[in-house]
Amino acid sequence: MKERAQELKASARRGSRAEKAAQDEAAVLAKIAEMQEPDRGMAERLHAVIKASAPGLAPRLWYGMPAYAREGKVVCFFQSAQKFNARYATFGFSDEANLDEGTMWPTSYALKELTAADEARIGALVKKAVN
Repeated sequence: MKERAQELKASARRGSRAEKAAQDEAAVLAKIAEMQEPDRGMAERLHAVIKASAPGLAPRLWYGMPAYAREGKVVCFFQSAQKFNARYATFGFSDEANLDEGTMWPTSYALKELTAADEARIGALVKKAVN
């Protein structure tokens, strides 16, 4: 919660929309750089996949985690295993994602590593989430 409060304070102090977007992306890249392997490598690759799959999503920090938002609302995010003392990292979607499929569908995925097939699947999910 402290991280989220700091994010909101920093957001309120920023200038133009372009400056804010640049600062948000820099903050996400700095947060990724702080991570230990293998989370850092996965987060870097996810960042590239998300930017390529949905260029309209804006990187930003969300509760201290890299996240990607549309019109200010988070669509997807990455939780490092290290941050939560978990045995795996998590890539998840918020309720803003358009992933509805019947009466039940997955909203988060455990990640121990990323293969090319995983990246392709995540890219397809991100595209679906923003359409």
